Amino acid sequence: MTGFWRQWMAAWRLSVAGFGVILAGGAFEATSGPVRMIFALVGEALPLEMPATLRFSIALIGAVTLGWWLTLEAAFKAIDLLGDRAGPVWRWLTVSVVGWYLIDGALSAATGFALNIVPNTGLLAGYLIPVLATGVLRKT
Repeated sequence: MTGFWRQWMAAWRLSVAGFGVILAGGAFEATSGPVRMIFALVGEALPLEMPATLRFSIALIGAVTLGWWLTLEAAFKAIDLLGDRAGPVWRWLTVSVVGWYLIDGALSAATGFALNIVPNTGLLAGYLIPVLATGVLRKT
């Protein structure tokens, strides 16, 4: 993957990192504004006084999301190193992104935050569009 699509995927990965930073910011009142906005948009506003357990949970998901971003960076470094032989990495990466989408969507719906599926669909599409457009899944 080169040129435009390479830049697209770099921006896509940065969006994952940015979301992780926003969630991690929920750990502290001073930096919780963006995460409060996200919760209000996808279902329910956070309480004015967030208990420590809620702050911990949101921050932990931020840390996990940042870990996912770092894992994506490692996968893309492997893809760069493998070149035309990166097909298996692309396939496993695609399975992992689609798997995340299905699990997150099911849990979002089950917990009353089905609207979260909308931005998740955007993130999935942001990944699949260049993957399908470039045919990287067909490489050996």
